[in-house]
Amino acid sequence: MSDVVLALDQGTTSSRAIVFDPGGNILGSAHKEFPQSYPRPGWVEHDPIEIWSSQSGVVSEALAAANTSANDVHAIGITNQRETTVLWDRATLQPVAPAIVWQDRRTAGEVARLAQLDGAEDLVRERSGLVMDAYFSASKLAWLLDHVEGARARAERGELAFGTVDSWLVARLTRGEVHVTDVSNASRTALFNLHTLDWDDDLLALWNVPRQVLPEIRGSSEVYGHVASGLPCAGAPIAGIAGDQQAATFGQACFSPGQAKNTYGTGCFLVLNTGEHPVASQHRLLTTVAWRRPDELRYALEGSIFVAGAVVQWLRDGLGLIRRSEDVEALATSVPDTGGVYLVPAFAGLGAPHWDPYARGTIVGMTRGTTAGHIARAALEGIAYQAFDVIQAMEADAGQPLAELRVDGGASRNDHLMQFQADMLGVSVVRPRITETTALGAAYLAGLATKLWSGPDEVAAQWREDRRFDPSMDDDERQERLTLWGHALERAKGWEAR
Repeated sequence: MSDVVLALDQGTTSSRAIVFDPGGNILGSAHKEFPQSYPRPGWVEHDPIEIWSSQSGVVSEALAAANTSANDVHAIGITNQRETTVLWDRATLQPVAPAIVWQDRRTAGEVARLAQLDGAEDLVRERSGLVMDAYFSASKLAWLLDHVEGARARAERGELAFGTVDSWLVARLTRGEVHVTDVSNASRTALFNLHTLDWDDDLLALWNVPRQVLPEIRGSSEVYGHVASGLPCAGAPIAGIAGDQQAATFGQACFSPGQAKNTYGTGCFLVLNTGEHPVASQHRLLTTVAWRRPDELRYALEGSIFVAGAVVQWLRDGLGLIRRSEDVEALATSVPDTGGVYLVPAFAGLGAPHWDPYARGTIVGMTRGTTAGHIARAALEGIAYQAFDVIQAMEADAGQPLAELRVDGGASRNDHLMQFQADMLGVSVVRPRITETTALGAAYLAGLATKLWSGPDEVAAQWREDRRFDPSMDDDERQERLTLWGHALERAKGWEAR
């Protein structure tokens, strides 16, 4: 089939390639998990070469599954884990160190020290829309420059290149000809000015990052370059880039202010479209660029939850309670409730709206009668409670209640979790027919840049509802559960610092 769009969806635990037809339908896909590295407590690393090899390796498999060829690829869109930080040699395209993953907390102490400087927190919040936290790329890049021998001097001479994973993939796809990022990924670094849409000199000075190491900032939907010869899809235009959560928002057709989505992946990420102007959060949410197209700029509020689907992986790999992630729903629904158990999955601290790097995973309410089913159910419900906390902050910032929540990501296929989420929020949760909306958003951005689709209206017309989960819990029960969740949350906060 001609005129297909290939989406490269590079995630935290796996790399995926999906082929879409002009109707936004999935023709074929392939994915490959790659190793995770935890060299010290609080450290999380990836091998950039593994990222590249796993991502490039699934392209041919996806095309074969779609019964199409590389010559039929109209355009390529890229979406990626965002804050993960890669530093490489411009000449050889070899990484100089492992990638520091967004979950990594090694820089928390240095970030806390910088936050004590007069005006530092205000500067970061007002210019970048972010909070001072080790989550973002700036402190990770500064750490690499200071801890990899000779890196800072080489970076200042222009010999090294920094990028989030989108930049790394584009560099590899073009054999080093193109060093770019888009505004959505740039807005997650704490080095980017939301208002000028460029790197900010004062933020660069705060984090001690030389401008020479940074990529060029471009829009989210334009042709950046073409795949180099000798690689799969050689000659195809790379025409869309967006960080995973902004891409999912686009794929969910949340094009109007007030529309919101939640992606249930390794983490949980809620994004609310706020329109043409940035909204400064008063409730510790993040202000970010959603996307930029030639005639359109959209901002968003975001709440980032560090551990969502990862808690299911922990049940599988850490505790051995399930053999496959898909088995968690059956285990959770083997009991009628959690038996009073609450699980706060703060394995990497707490993100929005708490921003507590010292919080740790906590289970409360266990008795001698607690079973694996109770723990599994509490783990799933802990995901929904965290989302409630973020939505509550979002509604306060936006000044209006949420009408509905569009959902996607792997855990959105868990019916029990989606129903419980609707019960906790008190609004409908809507799952689309295509839940691979992160890849779909990247495909749409690439196809719009290359005129495969005429505009957002055509894209929005392709969105289809799969199932709607309406709230069924009464207010008294909801409030009682939320109160008990709050008690568990307080137990988890600041644990490491005690």
